[in-house]
Amino acid sequence: MTFQIPDFTPVIPEMFVLGMACAILVIDLFVPQSRRDITYGLVQFTLLGAAVLTLALAAPETRLTFNGTFIADRLSDLLKVAVYVITAAVFLYSRPYLKDRDIYRGEYYVLGLFGVLGMMVMISAYSFLTLYLGLELLSLCLYAMVAFNRDSSRASEAAMKYFILGSIASGMLLYGMSILYGITGSLDIIEVSDYLITAGGGLNVPLIFALTFVVVALAFKLGAVPFHMWVPDVYHGAPTSVTLFIATAPKLAGLAIVLRLLVDGLGPLHGDWQGMLMILAVLSLAVGNVVAIAQTNIKRMFAYSTISHVGFILLGLLAGTPEGYGAALFYVIAYAVVSAGGFGMIILLSRRGFEAENLDDFRGLNERSPWFAFIMLLIMFSLAGVPPTVGFYAKLAVLQAVVQVDMVWLAVYAVIFAIIGAFYYLRVVKLMYFDKPEDETPLPRATGMNVVLSINGLLVIALGIFPGVLMSLTTGVVTW
Repeated sequence: MTFQIPDFTPVIPEMFVLGMACAILVIDLFVPQSRRDITYGLVQFTLLGAAVLTLALAAPETRLTFNGTFIADRLSDLLKVAVYVITAAVFLYSRPYLKDRDIYRGEYYVLGLFGVLGMMVMISAYSFLTLYLGLELLSLCLYAMVAFNRDSSRASEAAMKYFILGSIASGMLLYGMSILYGITGSLDIIEVSDYLITAGGGLNVPLIFALTFVVVALAFKLGAVPFHMWVPDVYHGAPTSVTLFIATAPKLAGLAIVLRLLVDGLGPLHGDWQGMLMILAVLSLAVGNVVAIAQTNIKRMFAYSTISHVGFILLGLLAGTPEGYGAALFYVIAYAVVSAGGFGMIILLSRRGFEAENLDDFRGLNERSPWFAFIMLLIMFSLAGVPPTVGFYAKLAVLQAVVQVDMVWLAVYAVIFAIIGAFYYLRVVKLMYFDKPEDETPLPRATGMNVVLSINGLLVIALGIFPGVLMSLTTGVVTW
């Protein structure tokens, strides 16, 4: 057997991010605290460079390298660029928060950069090995980031819960993959799919166990009910800058791993995992929207909101059509943009010695800053699915995909719980516009965060009025 040198061209962005992350880790050791902005600048440069390389190397055809374990296609290019853009905004939002709490250290950005590398590997993984490698790289970075504020007992507790439950989920995924390897004799996703097609796609006892372990592990990672226990505790316990990171870019990588595993690898078993996703979606929509109503902490409210939105994403996936996959992809990108704006608003209202984590902290925001009250209104309307925001179009696209496969009852069920969920989003709008402010402290003005947060909010409505551009991208990269 002759050794063939793999084509390194598709992995140049990953190599660049890895090299820069290692270099920044070393450089940060010699940067004094007063000049920590050097680390921040290098990290943003890395994300910009990775985006340029990804776009420059993008090709219309699908390319496989490293013996078929790494794939570069239009789906991976779109998701990677989205990860870079959203992560750059996350790092920018996090900067004033970290400075005010005296935790403005390079470790946050280096861990975030290694997390981005893990997401990139997950997005392009085409083998069980590379997929698990990317997932664990991302997970380990997130565990450390949650415990980043070492003086906070709440953050340490959240990190331990996240680590334990995340490890259980990783073990389940690994066990499911090992059973699939034992059945098919291959770790390559495409070879697993070919084996299942040849075998007729029928279920036997080992396949049932393998499929169950894989779906349960993915549900853990996405935060779907009943495997959602870690989401509210981690969102609440982690520093807001870390919660912001967890709630945005990793969702894109999470969708990628579902598409690679379930659609590419276990596509012949669609009729079997469709029923599992249906149960997860129904429970997530109900529990997420109902429990969120009882929350007074906005980070916990956003956590249960995330659970309900995962239900909508699963609806697009279980439809099992290109339209459904495109709608799910559109939904997760739109949600990441909106979620970044929501947590950015929490950081904007926070300051040294004060965390704007309670709903009451948004009282009378219109009197303090009419512009940012309007931005928050757009974000809440989008999460609730109110037209003409992007959240409305995202929900509509998913519901259309579900109706097309004759699951009208499921679409009606989703609409009912979306209407229930609108209550707790509109409650925030009521507090901002109809209540008197409890805090008269003026918001910071003329900062880079204010500008980007404003663009973020306007993007929410722009993508809702003109959804065609993003929708054509998401449907165009779906080739199933």
